[in-house]
Amino acid sequence: MIFSLQGIVQELTPTYAVINVNGVGYYVGISLMTSQTLILNQETMLFIQQIIREDAHLLFGFKTRSEKEMFNLLISVNGVGAVSALILLSTLSLSEIATAILSKNSAVIQKAKGLGAKTAERIIVDLKDKVQKFGSVEENNSVLVNNKSKDEALSALEVLGISKRMSEKIADRIIKQNPEISVEELVKQILKNI
Repeated sequence: MIFSLQGIVQELTPTYAVINVNGVGYYVGISLMTSQTLILNQETMLFIQQIIREDAHLLFGFKTRSEKEMFNLLISVNGVGAVSALILLSTLSLSEIATAILSKNSAVIQKAKGLGAKTAERIIVDLKDKVQKFGSVEENNSVLVNNKSKDEALSALEVLGISKRMSEKIADRIIKQNPEISVEELVKQILKNI
C-alpha cells in the first residue's frame, strides 16, 4: 500500500497532479484544497490513499493527514465514492464539512455537486460521531505547524508538572494572538499566564 509520494509536480490541474518520483510519474487525484498548495516543477510530498478496484488502481493525494482522514471517512459512507468525496473537499473546508455534519445541516453538504439530499443525510448520520476533531481544524499550514508547536509546548509543560488541561486554553489564546510563535516562546508565555 502506498502511504505517501515525494517528488516533482510534473503536471498540475485542479483535479489531478502527476508526481514524478525518480522518473516514474504517478497520476494522483486531488482536491482543489491540495491543488492550491502545489507548484508546478517543484518538489512536494502528498499523503496517498490507494483504492484498488477490479478495473483500476487509483491514487488520491492530500497535502495534510487531516484531509486524507476526512476523505476516508467520507468514502466509508454508503453511496459516497472517491470522486464525490473529492468534490466535497474541493467545495468546503474540513471545518465547514465537520460543522455541517455536527449541526445536521444537509443543505451545506448538498452544495457539493452531485450530492443529493439522501446522501447528505447519510453522511450526517454515519459521521456525526467521527468528525468532532475536525471542527477546529484549520487547513492552512501555519496553523498545522502551530498545532505541532502547541503539542510540543504542552508536553514540555507536563514534564514540569503543569496539567495539559490548564495550559491548553492559555496556549490557544496565545497562538491566536501570535500564530508564528516558537515552542520556547510559547512555553514562556504560558508559564507567565498560569
